[in-house]
Amino acid sequence: MRRVAALALLVVLAGCLGAVNDLNPADRDRPADEDPIGWEDGYWYDDSVSVTTEDGLNASERAAALARSKARVERIRDREFDGNVSVEVISRAEYRNQSLGPGGTGPDDPWNDQVWEALLLVGEDSGTSEAMGETYNASVQGYYSPASDNITIVSDSPTPTVDRSTLSHELVHALQDQYDNLESSPETQDRQLARQSVTEGEANYVQWTYEDRCENRWQCLSPPGGDGSGESSGGGAPTDGVFVTIYQPYATGPGLIDQQYGRNRWDGVERLYENPPDSTEQVIHPDRYPDEEPVNVTVPDRSSDEWERFDHEPVADTAGEASIFAMLYTNDAVEPEQWFRYRSDASAGWGGDSIVPYRDGSGGYGYVWTIEWDSPGDAREFEAAYTSILDDKGASRPSETVYRVPDSDAFGDAFRVTRSGSRVRIVNAPTVDDLGDVHERPS
Repeated sequence: MRRVAALALLVVLAGCLGAVNDLNPADRDRPADEDPIGWEDGYWYDDSVSVTTEDGLNASERAAALARSKARVERIRDREFDGNVSVEVISRAEYRNQSLGPGGTGPDDPWNDQVWEALLLVGEDSGTSEAMGETYNASVQGYYSPASDNITIVSDSPTPTVDRSTLSHELVHALQDQYDNLESSPETQDRQLARQSVTEGEANYVQWTYEDRCENRWQCLSPPGGDGSGESSGGGAPTDGVFVTIYQPYATGPGLIDQQYGRNRWDGVERLYENPPDSTEQVIHPDRYPDEEPVNVTVPDRSSDEWERFDHEPVADTAGEASIFAMLYTNDAVEPEQWFRYRSDASAGWGGDSIVPYRDGSGGYGYVWTIEWDSPGDAREFEAAYTSILDDKGASRPSETVYRVPDSDAFGDAFRVTRSGSRVRIVNAPTVDDLGDVHERPS
């Protein structure tokens, strides 16, 4: 089952978005034969609701809160709900006990494991499926299931309650589903994050506007013991590289939404679904959308008879600027002023890349990762940052371009790092002798 999740907001991103225009006050009476924007199931967007949150919400209170929240999302998004949406609340423990969360905790995938290992984010001591499951279990606040038109809120409080911020976010996903804006994910990691930047960016844009209305215009429900803001006050920097990677659409997507909204209101946002960004670079740097397209990078197969590529479609993945930033940031190779902007000098010159996983017949794995940069200077800057990570892991230097990270490290392998002009190539194998078998250097 496909699900669209809301992740925990770890920082307060204030003042980074333009204002969404409010509409003129609506007639208090519902028109006899219409369902106007800003009115849902008997409630106008600015009606008060009689509920108490301290002991959770009973069925009637939950229905009232849902109706008014739908009306408010309609008001902000200027779009009418065209179907039913249900809501349930489960505890964090219940969510963890589910067999599949929205991120998936499915079977092992050695091909994908090599992609995340190439990013130095998931080591050999933990598979990607396990790492993803742990990250989602800790960070998911709620999710929308298109198959059932149902929103599930994951509550961390002893008395499960409906968090208004998460509810508004997931209601946007319900709207997207009703207007056919939830599409299947593209094949590469970078394009997946880029497309999610539109859906999650729009959801967060509306969510943050909703919270601004609660602070300045509307009467809103407050969580038990909360300050009514609906946002986390914590500003700590995350150390989970998987989280930093998958959080990018939520953090930088709203900037792209704001750019398009500023140009042509919601019609401009709708065009993002018709012509979505091709890379996370276009999201992190909205001024590069849509003109700066990623370079198509191919990796020639120079492996020996003992090594082969996976029978996988596609054979290669693209990491992209966001994932490269996550790698450099969580491995302490860069120190950006604001991590949630996903910008650093060593990742900003990305032009395109391709990761090709390999395996041998005895259970060994490796990969070839080729990255094209905008200039030779950008390539040198990335190479310096990347090799500093290997040095920090205690790598020995059998030769000028070869690094051997000790097996005691989760990324204990051999690495060959070469640069030619604006291109950097990283070859990984279990041993130094295996490097040439995974990818022989051209003579």
